[in-house]
Amino acid sequence: MTWHQRTLIGFDTETTGVNPESDRIVSAAVVEYDGRRPALTRTWLADPGMEIPPGATAVHGITTEAARSAGRPAAEVVAEVVAALVEASEDGRPIVVMNASFDLTLLECEARRHGVPSLFSTTVPFVLDPRVLDRRVDRFRPGSRRLEELCRVYGVTHGGAHDAAADAVAACAVTESLAYEYPWLAQMSLEGLHDQQIHWAADQQAGLREYFASTPGKEWLAASVRTDWPIVPPPVPGFEGWGA
Repeated sequence: MTWHQRTLIGFDTETTGVNPESDRIVSAAVVEYDGRRPALTRTWLADPGMEIPPGATAVHGITTEAARSAGRPAAEVVAEVVAALVEASEDGRPIVVMNASFDLTLLECEARRHGVPSLFSTTVPFVLDPRVLDRRVDRFRPGSRRLEELCRVYGVTHGGAHDAAADAVAACAVTESLAYEYPWLAQMSLEGLHDQQIHWAADQQAGLREYFASTPGKEWLAASVRTDWPIVPPPVPGFEGWGA
């Protein structure tokens, strides 16, 4: 049985913003996906300990007031999310994360912020990132590589964009569809596929950096492009984002 015929573990977050090193988790979901349906879904709503900007609320619909009144302490949420992903990793199940270098870096920063052991401290999870995989198999397809667009390309019904559980399920479904459409992906071991994605992601991001550097008006964006995957390592000492 190849990896895409087994249970996939989807992970997604909704956040206070787009900087994984300084923004916070507002909601999170971990889903068990088996045969084009979620077998089990766990969701969390957190009080991030900071104001949720209106722009972020406009994306996921969660206000500061709602997070404070109904959300649980961020430290508890982060600890439970990490524990769920560690359990999955120890069982040898792959973790599917759309744009993994954002969500997993965010989780790592939150874990460090709240004194929670890192997901990577006791195990080495096998991560599958449909964004990286899609860019590898269909490099020159024009248009967006956002999750909603990947769902359209691979015939996946999305249950609701910018809802952590729905996004996690959709990412699993896209990843499964990729494996069926490109059987050579399914034939790779999880360890081998994880390792290859490190190189593919680095090449893809290097290409994006070169594009920004050579495009008038976008040169300033080149320096912000990181090639690390599935997490961005801690910044230099003195950077406030990881410990703030």
